[in-house]
Amino acid sequence: MAEVFGKGNLFTTCNYSQTKNLEGGTCLVPKKISGFSLERNCFSSLKVKSQALRSGFNGQRMVFLEKKSMNRRRFCQVPIKAQMQSGLIGRVQKWWEKGLQPNMKEVASAQDLVDSLLNAGDKLVVVDFFSPGCGGCKALHPKICQFAEMNPDVQFLQVNYEEHKSMCYSLNVHVLPFFRFYRGAQGRVCSFSCTNATIKKFRDALAKHTPDRCSLSTTKGLEEKELLALSANKDLSFNYTPIPTHEEILIWKQAPSDSTRKLPLSVPTTSAKQRDSEEKTLVGVGR
Repeated sequence: MAEVFGKGNLFTTCNYSQTKNLEGGTCLVPKKISGFSLERNCFSSLKVKSQALRSGFNGQRMVFLEKKSMNRRRFCQVPIKAQMQSGLIGRVQKWWEKGLQPNMKEVASAQDLVDSLLNAGDKLVVVDFFSPGCGGCKALHPKICQFAEMNPDVQFLQVNYEEHKSMCYSLNVHVLPFFRFYRGAQGRVCSFSCTNATIKKFRDALAKHTPDRCSLSTTKGLEEKELLALSANKDLSFNYTPIPTHEEILIWKQAPSDSTRKLPLSVPTTSAKQRDSEEKTLVGVGR
């Protein structure tokens, strides 16, 4: 075999091809030499990668090329957003998502807000209206998380103004950061706006309405006019059937017997022009 490799004239009849060895590299070697058949594993003992090796082919150079791994290159070509969605890298946590406690929850819709207030029972519920671009909201968020940690029996609800603008219009929220406190059958007990400089206002309200109380009446939640405003808002998928008053029941009873009769309801509507004017009057306390 050594004599065959030493003859230079044999290379004129050689049929060269690129053969991949088991190590994943590419080796340029002759496949057939004058009737000799070289198997794929004949040079398995030569495990030289990315190096130029002197061979016995009349002083010619035999080059072994290493197959590069494409995993890192392909990973770098994937956009950052796609990597986050596929779980290749972790999602960047927003400031209002940091430090959240088990008794803190972000409201998903108007129906979610109404249900959360009604299901709270006699618990004190603090509704926190914030905006991602509000500097005062961002600075106050760590303090709110501390209050939530120190008061595990209090339910904290977060309402993102940027995602629920139309709902905030219907609830007459025009200043940020803004807080509303609800408690059992009392419904809303207080509402105010504060920042880090006036955090004492929040601390005093929390101490005043936190003591345990038992109410035999049903939980009130939002006020009647707020529920009607949410129901009349065409941008929200929220339906509300108001409870008839005593006068409306008397009018309904005196009406002629008819299967189609209904209680008279007056539901206020909010025009688009009025919503635009309300949007301009929104004031961020910490901005």
